[in-house]
Amino acid sequence: MQRDIVTVERFYTEQVHELGLRLIAGANGLKRIIREPTVNRPGLLLTGFTKYFAGRRIQVIGYAEWYYLKSLTPTQRGNAYKILFARRIPCVVFCRNLHPDRLFLKMAEKFDVPVFECPLITMKFINRATLALEAMFAPYGIEMGSMVDILGVGVIIRGESGIGKSESVLGLIERGYSLVSDDVTKVTLVEGREVIGTSADITRDHMEVRGIGIINVAALFGVRSIRREKRVDLVVTLKRWDQVKQADRLGAEEQYTKILGVNIPHIVIPVAPGRDLARLIEVAAFHQKLKAAGQNPARELSDRLLARIQGKDNI
Repeated sequence: MQRDIVTVERFYTEQVHELGLRLIAGANGLKRIIREPTVNRPGLLLTGFTKYFAGRRIQVIGYAEWYYLKSLTPTQRGNAYKILFARRIPCVVFCRNLHPDRLFLKMAEKFDVPVFECPLITMKFINRATLALEAMFAPYGIEMGSMVDILGVGVIIRGESGIGKSESVLGLIERGYSLVSDDVTKVTLVEGREVIGTSADITRDHMEVRGIGIINVAALFGVRSIRREKRVDLVVTLKRWDQVKQADRLGAEEQYTKILGVNIPHIVIPVAPGRDLARLIEVAAFHQKLKAAGQNPARELSDRLLARIQGKDNI
């Protein structure tokens, strides 16, 4: 599990178009680190109350803060700016295209604190920026395996080289399902409970098929055959028949594998000549969908057999 360092520069470059950000001062401070995935309005700090100030976050100036600062004398305003910039904040964003005065910009340059203007209303900026920051701070990792969306069930298909992963994925795409990633799946933990899978940017829309080479899935099967990202609901591991010591014939007990600390349902499918792997993976996905809806055929059969036995015992 890894976490990226989120700098002001990265936030700016990745969100400049989405949030309409414009850098107006403090370019030398773009390497400052944002240490918390949310934002803060420094209204209380500007009044002189310095306790419990969230200085590790992006600071946002809206109408309330702006009009308050305008109501101060130049000396009072200068003191408020000193208090703010002395806290080693990452950056400041003025919403609604509000423009800071010359003193604010001068002090921002002195302390190397980036200052941005944004056209969004304050609450809309806060909502969008918080979502963007949560995505940037989310733990991530790499899973060796291809991923397919089968009727809303995100399935990662794992197995040793040459076992038939690509052929299985190709068969699923031909059945109308969507490719998320080929061979390597990037996984991200969202809100500490969901694992989202996606493809590396450089290989997106493409997959390798032994004997044919690299194919463009979207060009061959249409744009519906590609899914940008999907929640991971199931992991299927393909193993050679002779390597599976004891195949699960009932499936009464759920098996799991951990991805980024989250338990993901996991099944092992033995591979042997003549087995339609694409069909088996498809059925496994349908089966998992039923289980998620509260239906467990193995348990239902077990309960039925137990009831029959108990009925006979009562006779």
